Amino acid sequence: MNLALWIVAGLLAAAYLFSGGGKLILTKEKMASMSTSAGWVNDFSARSVKAIGALEVLAAAGLILPAVLNIAPVLVPLAALGLVFVMLGAVITRIRRHEFKVMVADLVYLALAVFVAWGRFGPESFSG
Repeated sequence: MNLALWIVAGLLAAAYLFSGGGKLILTKEKMASMSTSAGWVNDFSARSVKAIGALEVLAAAGLILPAVLNIAPVLVPLAALGLVFVMLGAVITRIRRHEFKVMVADLVYLALAVFVAWGRFGPESFSG
């Protein structure tokens, strides 16, 4: 179970580091033009998109670094819980925009974040 949690947390961290980094680096207009699934950025201000990107990058770091460095490992499930809330917002946005096919990926990320939060708060917590 511990190995599965590490793998899922690592995959989530990589995905959110890439995704959040893109939101921080690219302009809102560039993001909207890159993909048909990125039309959601038109519903938000440029600052909101950057804030979401910053939250994703911080969560990516929070999924791995506290446990690896053994400094406040309780931050790992808290980072996963933060991603749960980010993904709930993504799902709500997809529902509002009637983007149900694209929402499937958001639901997968949501489920993986719930798994890490549940596992690290519960059966495989770092507190012993």
